[in-house]
Amino acid sequence: MEANIIFIVSSFGLAVVLILMRERIPQNMRRGLALTSIGLVLFAFFLIVYSFFKAGS
Repeated sequence: MEANIIFIVSSFGLAVVLILMRERIPQNMRRGLALTSIGLVLFAFFLIVYSFFKAGS
């Protein structure tokens, strides 16, 4: 459970850092980092929903 929380916080933290520092990131790295961040955030949402279903049963 603690590993899930750490992953969720870190994936949202990466997304925030990428949004705030988008001007400083080189153009050729932006797309890859953005896609990676989107994938991690989507997986974090899945973990949140899964933990709610698991706690309800």
